Amino acid sequence: MSALPAKPGLRLSVSEWLSSNQQLSATAGHERHVSNGVRQEGRSLRNETNCSTAWDESDTSRKLSDRVWDVARWKEALQTCARKVDEEMEALTLCKEQTEQALAATALPFEVSTECLTLREGRRRSELVTDPVDEQLKTEVQLIGRVQQVLQQHVDKAFAQLCVLQEARHQLTSDLQNKMDALDIDMSCLSLTIKSPEISLKTNPTRIPSGSSTPQEWVQFSRYNVARAQEAMQVSHHMREDMSLTRAQLQNDLAFQWRATEFALRKRNHDEEQARDQLEWQIRNTEDEMTEMEDDIKGLDTDMQAKTANLKLAHTRLENRTNRPGMDLCRDEVQHGLVHEVHQLKATITALKQKLSEAQQSLQKMKLHHARMLEDLSRKQEALSLEQRSMNTRSHLTAASCSGKSPVLLVPLTNSSGRSNLQLLAQ
Repeated sequence: MSALPAKPGLRLSVSEWLSSNQQLSATAGHERHVSNGVRQEGRSLRNETNCSTAWDESDTSRKLSDRVWDVARWKEALQTCARKVDEEMEALTLCKEQTEQALAATALPFEVSTECLTLREGRRRSELVTDPVDEQLKTEVQLIGRVQQVLQQHVDKAFAQLCVLQEARHQLTSDLQNKMDALDIDMSCLSLTIKSPEISLKTNPTRIPSGSSTPQEWVQFSRYNVARAQEAMQVSHHMREDMSLTRAQLQNDLAFQWRATEFALRKRNHDEEQARDQLEWQIRNTEDEMTEMEDDIKGLDTDMQAKTANLKLAHTRLENRTNRPGMDLCRDEVQHGLVHEVHQLKATITALKQKLSEAQQSLQKMKLHHARMLEDLSRKQEALSLEQRSMNTRSHLTAASCSGKSPVLLVPLTNSSGRSNLQLLAQ
């Protein structure tokens, strides 16, 4: 038989083969030991990480829940404050409109008082006096002007305060909207789980966004907004009280002054009526006296003419008796009687002439005074007519007061706050 061919290559001895087997066994045992340690560490790590992840997720959910509660609490506080601001704005707007109506209602009294002063300036000469009516009307005009100034100042202050309230409310609304958006986001985050389909890995999620604030700044911001709104509401409340008190006080002042002016005007009207009636009585008596004086003047003139005829008769007798002849040209009793008669008639005629002159002068004076009285009566009647026109003019105020309607000559402003309902609160 032929011999088998041997395989080429390095052949190991039995000892080397045994050594190789032992080394493989030892290495396998070592690797199994190492693998067992790794497995134990992996199981421990899994348990630890599972616990840590579960705890972190639970803690994060708890913190989110607490955050949601905090945001919801501040949202409710902002809503309540915003409603109060709205109510205060409504109240201040109503008070402002009432003040504007009160201001508009002063236009008619001011116009009436000014017209009364203008009417009374139409009085002439002796009737153009500075009486209590003038003083009361001027006082009334000055008071109405001061009332208008004070009411306008209150209206301006109320408008400025409404702007402050509007700004505070806008800040509250903006903060409230942010709170609601943040609440929606946090509620959405709280509802997410590892099985939610919308979760995914994000790029650099741990970055700090620009404009981020600290929790202290967050609380301080909302607290400042609420405090600012509360302060504005407190100022507005005091302003409304002040406006209501001022309106009532000014209305009382105007009513008191109106009564004082009305009393002075009626008293002056009564005095002028009495003066007119007295002057008319004087005119009638003067006219009667003038009529009697004219009759007496006619009588005096008639008597003087009659006495002149008697004087002519006496003169003629004396002149004719001077023609007696001789001893018959005697200064007898007849001569003495005629001379006495002549002297007596001359004295009588002189007295009658003097009395006639005095009567004519007195009549002329009475005529002149009668003309002056007629002129003064005309002025008094004109002044009385002006007073009555003034009273008729002021009767518009009484009619407006009795009807219970304020004479509004201006259009009162509407809700100048410009606010709308908090639609965000309904979301």
